[in-house]
Amino acid sequence: MSNYTVESTTVETSDGAAKLHARFFKPKEAEAKAGGGGDDLVIVLVHPFTVLGGCQALLKGMAIRLAERGYKAVTFDMRGAGRSTGRASLTGFAEIKDVIAVCKWVCENLGTRRILLVGSSAGSPIAGSSVDQIEEVVGYASIGYPFGMLASVLFGRHHKAILQSTKPKLFIMGTQDGFTSVKQLQNKLKSAAGRVETHLIEGASHFQMEGPAYDAQMANLILTFAASL
Repeated sequence: MSNYTVESTTVETSDGAAKLHARFFKPKEAEAKAGGGGDDLVIVLVHPFTVLGGCQALLKGMAIRLAERGYKAVTFDMRGAGRSTGRASLTGFAEIKDVIAVCKWVCENLGTRRILLVGSSAGSPIAGSSVDQIEEVVGYASIGYPFGMLASVLFGRHHKAILQSTKPKLFIMGTQDGFTSVKQLQNKLKSAAGRVETHLIEGASHFQMEGPAYDAQMANLILTFAASL
């Protein structure tokens, strides 16, 4: 018998352009208490690039592990992904409204004033641009932020928002990322404000880290960071 439950809901965006399918991974009461800081913090996960097939299903393994450790976790399909309506954008700016809408739903329905935003791949710039637009966000974690030259054609205009935010930030990346080199990551983060942490995973590629083999490691890194907020 699992020590978490999953509930589904639909969240409408403020612009009325999409109805988003979301899932709430809820720890059983005993797990929530054992998890310590998990009681009031909700972890909202933002999936990879919809245009390349990204959807909330990719984050299920991580969300389950977070719930099993006592933290409430929420995943959702951004506009045009999975069972959500609307059309995906190429640059991820429309999707910022999706993140804001889901975080608003979390605050209104899960009784929290503290959210940790986690972005995976292209979900990282989208989540990063949302951080300072949501008062309740107290921290940000990124898995494979696409800072590299080619990815910056699409996502470059998102960089400034997260680098200028003073909220605590964690950047997780594989040393063989493919989109962003370790040097590019380090150079970008030189200008970052506030508390910044990095965690490099030796030999891991960008798409490997999106896969289930890394779910447990990603969840552990997120949990350690969450406990520090």
